Amino acid sequence: TTKTGKKTVDPVVRDATIHMHKYIHKIQFKRRAPRAIREIRKFAAKAMLTKDVRIDTTLNRYIWSNGIRNLPRRVRIRMSRKRNEDEDAKEKMY
Repeated sequence: TTKTGKKTVDPVVRDATIHMHKYIHKIQFKRRAPRAIREIRKFAAKAMLTKDVRIDTTLNRYIWSNGIRNLPRRVRIRMSRKRNEDEDAKEKMY
């Protein structure tokens, strides 16, 4: 932590288990899988302190594997914060 109180943001990898059932409770059937993807984005953004969150295709397939309404109850994810190679990007990390 610097004197201003802002933490330095470095590349890092973390594993987490998201309890999807908790986030999807009382959500209409046809909106469950899309909502789950949004919740994963929100979770990762909060944990990794970045706005730019990219979801891997394998994770997307796993969420949708049981259809739009029957989601896996828990999802094990690996989040990695990387440096943005694109020079003119707004965010330094993704």
